Amino acid sequence: MKKTLFAAVGLAALTLGSSLASATEGYFQLGFGPRQSAMGGTGVADSVDAMALALNPAGIVGLEKQWSLGAAAFMPFRGYDGTGTGMVPTGSVKSDSNFFAIPNAAYIRPIDENSSWGITLYGNGGMNTDYSADYACGMGGPGVFCGGKAGVDMMQAFLSVGYAHRFGPVKVGIAPTLVGHRFKGVGLGAFAPMSSDAAHLTNNGYDYAFGAGLRGGIELDLAENLRLAVAGQTKMWMSKFDKYAGLFAEQGDFDIPASITAGLSFDATPDLTLNFDYQHIFYEDVKAVANGFPTGAPLGDDNGPGFGWKDVDVFKIGAEYKASDVWTLRAGYAYVTSPIKGTDVTLNILAPGVVQHHITAGAAYKTSDTGTLEFFGMFVPASHVRGPELTPMGPSGGTVDLNMHQIQFGFGYNKKF
Repeated sequence: MKKTLFAAVGLAALTLGSSLASATEGYFQLGFGPRQSAMGGTGVADSVDAMALALNPAGIVGLEKQWSLGAAAFMPFRGYDGTGTGMVPTGSVKSDSNFFAIPNAAYIRPIDENSSWGITLYGNGGMNTDYSADYACGMGGPGVFCGGKAGVDMMQAFLSVGYAHRFGPVKVGIAPTLVGHRFKGVGLGAFAPMSSDAAHLTNNGYDYAFGAGLRGGIELDLAENLRLAVAGQTKMWMSKFDKYAGLFAEQGDFDIPASITAGLSFDATPDLTLNFDYQHIFYEDVKAVANGFPTGAPLGDDNGPGFGWKDVDVFKIGAEYKASDVWTLRAGYAYVTSPIKGTDVTLNILAPGVVQHHITAGAAYKTSDTGTLEFFGMFVPASHVRGPELTPMGPSGGTVDLNMHQIQFGFGYNKKF
């Protein structure tokens, strides 16, 4: 029944290719759909297509009845370099599984002149690492953590149903959201002495968690060519990963953190729009993510160790230029503060979400008066976080240098009625 319920909130759609890997804002996506992704993830104050519902529900008011479908190929290259390490292998260690598919879909429809509703299915984030057992750990066993093949596979599927209403120059939207969350961890047996429940620490197959929360937003017309918006989501309160109660703090609890985004959209000319967005993600409110490693408490305890992630700030700029009656060009850039501190690199070998600079571009081609085909690409140069190796026995004296770079490209089709 759990697998059936998860499919209802998007597992089937999000696993057309493979699970999500570590995304670009910690483990959140930079943008939803090809338009936002091409413009550096911006658009909270610039709603144009149905996927706007995933970013700011308020923006769907005034849009035509339409649907959007899209998919992206996401290629993260992640790993670490170990120097003088005592547990994890030394040298350059790379994760396998570097190709992932990320679909998205949305449908919106006006109710009357001042109100609309819609539904959207998307993945907001996830993390994945897959380290071969061919590596030899410093303690003599196979694998990065001496337990054979090692890594994690986590993905999240969101289903939002939104409603928006316009009050003169102000639009307000709300979107109750259901979430399905899947996780598997392997090769972590070396941490058994630190666990409150070693039988539920690692190698227990996939476990599923379910929950809900709320998305909402507001958009204000400051002038004919200038818009201001604020949108966000509450924490998504999730059931526990019972199979991994000895890994995550609070006996397997892994809520999805809240986030808030504010932005301006400026129509510099009839053909050129400029967007400026700022986002804050509250990772520090989720103990499984935020608690440092190690702490005085065992893994799985109410205050047990986690990944040590800090809150993330994201600064985004984007531009859209109508080059002709059929072609629209887009570009953007985003900078993300790293959630990972140097003191927490050891456990984050499993989740090296360290990337910071994102360069994006894309285009849209009108195939008809009602249809548009869209494309985008994103390049994320390598970022590093370096710190001491911390083993279950304490510091080893070695260092771990986490690294990641990414490439992403995708397409979509938008149909109006």
